[in-house]
Amino acid sequence: MDRLGCGCHPVPVTPLDDHSQRQRPLFFPVVIATALLTIIGLAGGYLLGEQSTRAKPQPTPSPSVSLLPTTGRCPEQTQEVGRQQQAVGELREVLRVRTERKTVVWICQDEAGGLYYHANKGGTGAVWVEGKTALFLSQVWREGESRYVAQAYDGNIFSVDRKRLLISYADGSEEVQKVIGD
Repeated sequence: MDRLGCGCHPVPVTPLDDHSQRQRPLFFPVVIATALLTIIGLAGGYLLGEQSTRAKPQPTPSPSVSLLPTTGRCPEQTQEVGRQQQAVGELREVLRVRTERKTVVWICQDEAGGLYYHANKGGTGAVWVEGKTALFLSQVWREGESRYVAQAYDGNIFSVDRKRLLISYADGSEEVQKVIGD
């Protein structure tokens, strides 16, 4: 008689001895599938991004922006520096004064309502060297009806109206230049 029961082996079997199915490594197929899905996702995202970029309307000046009255174009040197400083469109002259020290100051406004300060020693006909004879500032605000204030990166503040140019230096000292006309 057979002493073994149904389904039993005559020899003890351990799990290590069972080689009925050989396991295949999954690492490489998973890496390849992940790489392919990443490439497909990136390509799809890029195409969707390009499509939405083309569909966006170009920014236009807001109709709610109230533009100040202007008297013409600001000098070409101001237009050039304005483009470099991301001014929107053409810069138009809001205020132009000449001081007793022959410095000419322009307050200009872009098509979006942004204000800019540009000054040059000697006026339009003199040599323009930004940072030496000329100064362009984009941080300008209006005080009252006819005064414009600009702050330079070094902390100096320039306040100009039809009567004077006041320069308040960061060290606390001030310089006043009387306006003598155009």
